[in-house]
Amino acid sequence: MKLAVVTAGLSVPSSTRLLADRLAAATVAAAGSPVEVSVVELRDVAVDITKNLLTGFPSPQLGTAIETVTGADALIAVTPVFTAGYSGLFKSFFDVLDADSLVGKPVLLAATGGTERHSLVLDYQLRPLFGYLKADPVATGVYAASSDWGSGEGALQRRIEKAGAELASRVAGRPAVAAGPEFVPFEQLLASAGE
Repeated sequence: MKLAVVTAGLSVPSSTRLLADRLAAATVAAAGSPVEVSVVELRDVAVDITKNLLTGFPSPQLGTAIETVTGADALIAVTPVFTAGYSGLFKSFFDVLDADSLVGKPVLLAATGGTERHSLVLDYQLRPLFGYLKADPVATGVYAASSDWGSGEGALQRRIEKAGAELASRVAGRPAVAAGPEFVPFEQLLASAGE
C-alpha cells in the first residue's frame, strides 16, 4: 500500500506534522501488509503552489508532490486551523490538483488548532472539500487542540488509532480499481423527478 501524507504546518517543529506522523504510524500498525509512506510538506512547495495557481504549470518539485498524492492508495490530510478554517496553503494545494485525481481515494482528515472550539472544521470544511473532490473520507476525523498534547494525550492517541485502523481497513477492503460515484447533472435529476 502507498500512503501519502499531506501536512500544511508552517513551523518547525509543527504540531500539524506531529499529528500527521502519528496518524501515519497508526495506519501502518493497523495495515496487514507493508506500507510505503511518503510525506508532502506543503511549506516546502508553498512558492511553487502560488506560481502554479498563476501560471497553470507545476514546478518539478510540486509535480513530484502532486504525483505522490495522486498515485497513492490512500491519503492522510492534516491542516492547522487559521481564522476558524483550514489554511490557505492547504486549500491552494488541493486547488492545483486535477478535479478528478482523488475520486474514490480513501482519506483520513485531521486538523490542529489552539482551542477545541475549532474542531468542527473537520465536518464543516474538510469533509465538504473532499466530498467535492469525490474522495472517500473515513468516518473518524482527528482534531488535536493544544490541550490534547499534554494530559489529554491518551484520548488523542485513541482517536488516532481508531482513525488509522479505519483508513487501513478501507484500503484493504476496496477493489483494486475504485470507480468513483457517477456524476448526474442537476438538470437530469430535475427531469427525472418530474417523471
